[in-house]
Amino acid sequence: MAIDLQYDDDVEKIVDATEAFVRSHVLPVEERYDGDLIVAGEQVRRELQAAAKAAGVFAPHAPVEYGGLGLNMSDRVPVFEAAGYSVFGPIATNIAAPDEGNVHMLAHIADEAQRQQFLAPLAAGDVRSAFAMTEPAPGAGSDPSALSTTATKVDGGWRITGRKWFITGADGAGFLIIMARTSGSVGDRGGATMFLAPADTPGVEVVRHIGTVDRAMLGGHCEVVFTDVFVPDSGVLGEVDQGFRYAQVRLGPARMTHVMRWLGTARRAQDIAVDYVARREAFGTRLGDLGMVQQMVADNEIDLAASRALLVKACAELDLGQPAGDETSIAKTFAAEAFNRVVDRAIQMCGGLGVSDELPLARLQLELRPFRIYDGPSEVHRWALARRAVGQAKKRIAAEESGLSGPEQKQAGR
Repeated sequence: MAIDLQYDDDVEKIVDATEAFVRSHVLPVEERYDGDLIVAGEQVRRELQAAAKAAGVFAPHAPVEYGGLGLNMSDRVPVFEAAGYSVFGPIATNIAAPDEGNVHMLAHIADEAQRQQFLAPLAAGDVRSAFAMTEPAPGAGSDPSALSTTATKVDGGWRITGRKWFITGADGAGFLIIMARTSGSVGDRGGATMFLAPADTPGVEVVRHIGTVDRAMLGGHCEVVFTDVFVPDSGVLGEVDQGFRYAQVRLGPARMTHVMRWLGTARRAQDIAVDYVARREAFGTRLGDLGMVQQMVADNEIDLAASRALLVKACAELDLGQPAGDETSIAKTFAAEAFNRVVDRAIQMCGGLGVSDELPLARLQLELRPFRIYDGPSEVHRWALARRAVGQAKKRIAAEESGLSGPEQKQAGR
């Protein structure tokens, strides 16, 4: 059976419109603020989003009934890549983390009242949001079972106490999705619940910004303290004690949309470098005609194409309703490392200009580097992939030793 890798005309039109919008409206603003969204602030976000709405490229991922374009994961790939060509592009089109992932999760999990209170204004760009999961050691990080923030049942709701950090966008967010333990003990794989809380709820305090190398996340990466925060029962997102399961609704797709956005950034780095070496004359020729430079250009093209292919495969699995644990881990790990290679080679090809502020490459490198850590470090994804592969092999071996038939062995190895 043939596999169709072509996008519908409607999607292609959105891609073209997004590319035109980013180049004409967004890149000049990014350059004006030297890629620093924290300096640019909320007013710039509102202006860019108003322009995106006028251009018809706003919220491509959000449900149509909430003003979005309703694209599935596969169709988001080229659109998000086009937006990610500028580090301001995602915030302009309302697909930046963590809002994009929160829109996706609320659309799948929230009840009707929660959708009206939280999803509708978030999809419209009226507010920003934050996802409060990560905690200081020894709390939850790459190992979510270490979750230590607690939610205790009280009359009419829950009291949440704990400390989170590296909470992207918390400063200035309209509401937070808080992961807290409602049963079990630290180290247990279950017992977590998600809660929806307006940011002005008493007891919610953004205590500081944590300085990081990336600057294209509006609201920063913050430390947030929750002191006896009361959340009514209506603020429980999904079912009690099912938070880890619901998190998977968000995490796999969110990892892939990170890849989509950063793919655009890496492609921009390659475009800048190729344009430079095609013009720059040295050693009696153009740099782009020299073998060593051509190898870097080619290796960048390979890394970009391979990342895109792995991304398309993972998104197709997600659209089919599959967990796609292996596919998303593979795509995320490979792309995060490939994009760093791409921008590093681009800097090398541009020589002194590459490490100067004459070109954006050096600051793009600072934006791309954290992706090897955000949404799961490469090492954690490799560990999970290896654990699943070895686990399947052990099941097959056990099936062979028990005398199961071929088809039964195959089923046992799954």
